[in-house]
Order: sequence, then C-alpha cells, then structure tokens
Amino acid sequence: MYDVIIIGKGPAGMSAALYTVRSNLRTLIIGKNNSNLLKADKIDNYFGFAQTISGKELLHNGEMQVKRLGAELLEDEVITIEKEDFFKVMTSTGSYSCKAILLATGQPHKVIRIENLVKFEGKGVSYCSTCDGFFYNNLKVGVLGNKDFAIHEAKELTTFTKDITIYTNGKQLEISDRYIDELNRFHVDTRKISKLEGSDFLQEIHFADGASDNIDGLFVAYESASSIDFARKLGIVTDRNTIVVDGNQQTNLEGVFAAGDCSSKFRQISVAVGQGAVAGKAISDYIKGL
Repeated sequence: MYDVIIIGKGPAGMSAALYTVRSNLRTLIIGKNNSNLLKADKIDNYFGFAQTISGKELLHNGEMQVKRLGAELLEDEVITIEKEDFFKVMTSTGSYSCKAILLATGQPHKVIRIENLVKFEGKGVSYCSTCDGFFYNNLKVGVLGNKDFAIHEAKELTTFTKDITIYTNGKQLEISDRYIDELNRFHVDTRKISKLEGSDFLQEIHFADGASDNIDGLFVAYESASSIDFARKLGIVTDRNTIVVDGNQQTNLEGVFAAGDCSSKFRQISVAVGQGAVAGKAISDYIKGL
C-alpha cells in the first residue's frame, strides 16, 4: 500500500513527489517516457538556469532528484483507476493500491481525424464506458482504439452488451500480455474510418474503402488513457479538457488531486512545478489527517 501514487513523470508529478517523500510518505510515480518536454531542445524561460537547458536534461535531473530522496518510479501505462476503500491503480503489468492520487499526465494529444466525430459527442459518441455504457443495453457498440485502454473499455461494456467491435482506425493492435487473451471476446476491425453518419444520433460508421456498418454507439479509447479520461471515469468535474481543482489542487473527489497541464490553461513548466508543489504539500496534509 502506497500513501500516494502520482500518475505522470513530468515536472508537475516530480515536483509533487519532492514534497511527499520529504514528508515520509511512500510515493510511487507511474508514467511513460513520453513527456512533451522531451521534444524541447532549448528552454530559456525557466528560473535558475543561466544557460539554456533542454527538456530532456531537465526531466532527467528531476528524476534523479526524486529517486535520491526515496520516490519509486515505474515506467508503465496506467489503464484505469478504481475507488474502493482505497484507490486501485491498474497498469498494463499490475495493480497498486494507495490512499491518495495525483493526476499529472499533461494534456492529451489525441488527433483523431474522423469526420463528424465531434458532432456526435453525447449523441452516440462517448468517452466513458462507466458513465454511458448503461444506455447501450443489448445494442451494437464500438470502441475506437488499438491499445490496452481500448480492450479495458470493451471489457467494461460487456456488462451491458455482447455486440462489441474494436475499431483500430487503420492502426495495428498494440496489446500487452495482460489483455491479449481478451481479444477473442470482441470483433476487431482494422479498417480506416472516414466519417460517422446519422440524423439526431449516430447510426452509421463509414470506412475509407467505401463500406459502412450500422452502429448504435462509439466509445473513444484512443491511444493511452489521460488524466481527463481518468477524471471522467471517477466522476471528477472537468471543464472541457481541464480538470477543475481548488486552491490546493484537489478535485471534487476526496483524495484525488491534479496538477500541471491537465489542470491549468497556462501551460508552462514553471506553472506545472508550482502546482505540483502545492499538490504535494496538500497531499501530505491530507494523508496525515486520515
């Protein structure tokens, strides 16, 4: 059992860890090495560096710092978070329990070029199987995605319907060993999707080869799950693609905090580090008050 699990290995998550580990909280940071900072060759607007530093260097130094102080780092993909007596964080390779969560995965960069996808949001297109699966009892649904996240969402939907197709939108499946055996439960369609059609609600999915299928609902689980995806499934209040937090970076769900680009409209390293510090201190106070 960890005191806190931080999801995201960027500046917000590692800044928070500096405060939680120094408060003697058992801290696990989970994330992939895919921070946008890795693409930043030159950073000149972050305080304390007389010379230009790269994002890669900054992240490496931060990682070494939190490790030295006692944080545990795990390179893995978080698939879902469940709230029981405590929080259960499930990854591609295992599951971990904790008393508090910090969401710090940054902003999702899922570019999905499918005509009318946005038009049918809330009218057949959903981003949360837990929230909306009930409305598709015994109906034909699809899950848009090609990774573990998509398989997990499809599994969630089996409570309501057995007619489930995973649409990879022209991509190859990238499934870990944990989910590979689950594929037999679903249809898999690897064709490129061109557009969605319907009147008031989604009715058809059209492919680049000219063919089409009737469909009642499409659940988007594209690429890896983001902080926004986790927030939606936990019932956390969001404002479009931003998680709503208070002055202590706490969400409306007790024990869940958010920091960095996922909770800020001003996406700067300094802001992420500052929010991470506030969240780390708030998490420490929260755990001590349990």
